[in-house]
Amino acid sequence: MTPAESAPILILGGTSEATELARDLTTRGHRVVMSFAGRTNPSDLPQVAKRVGGFDGVQGLMNELRGGGYASLVDATHPFATHMARNAAVAAGLAGVPHLRIVRPPWEQEPGSTWYEVDGFEQAAHRLTELESRRAFLSIGSGHVDAFAGVRGVELVLRSIEAPSSMPPKNVTVVLARGPFTVDAELGLFRQHRIDTLVTRNSGGRATEAKLEAARRLDIPVIMVRRPKQPPGDQVATAAEALAWVEARSRGSQGSSG
Repeated sequence: MTPAESAPILILGGTSEATELARDLTTRGHRVVMSFAGRTNPSDLPQVAKRVGGFDGVQGLMNELRGGGYASLVDATHPFATHMARNAAVAAGLAGVPHLRIVRPPWEQEPGSTWYEVDGFEQAAHRLTELESRRAFLSIGSGHVDAFAGVRGVELVLRSIEAPSSMPPKNVTVVLARGPFTVDAELGLFRQHRIDTLVTRNSGGRATEAKLEAARRLDIPVIMVRRPKQPPGDQVATAAEALAWVEARSRGSQGSSG
């Protein structure tokens, strides 16, 4: 049985690792279905089947896994998407489908940079007030901007792939953009908006890392939101490791059926 004749792999996407894995699996002849919770998808996706929208919780995802006859589930969602990650782990267990999560390594503070690490977005908003910032750049995702609604006297610039689902506070300017971003572009953006503080979650990865270097060069302090605890289960750090995991399982299933 060739990979294309075997059961499909479901990838929960939205990250560069998901796109890379889908491309590599497709190149090797595997059938892939990519799921996106949001409305916007990467422009460089390979030709794979796509599913847009949520699963309505654990039950919905379990039904999808069983009904679709998937060989495995790879959760390549954002490191902060822990609610989805927990649902994926539980649904895969109930459906009896092998499950893997890709969690890219977090960023580490570089010499010469100033970081204030916090444990959530409310703490980030409080620290922003303590620093007496005047113009802050928010790289936190559109779903968390409400945590900054009570911040007074600070102009906020929010960058997001998707527009917020609700009207943002009056002191928030929304910039829609998708990485990767260069250091020069980030320097230009910070200067254009006269940014004096960067607020970001520790997403890790190279696509949006340039903002940290730009902040270091401009001596802009960074309020860094630590990652939430990840749910238990098998994890790898890269798409290459996920590819090896899928291929090993594929070879095992082919051997057992031969």
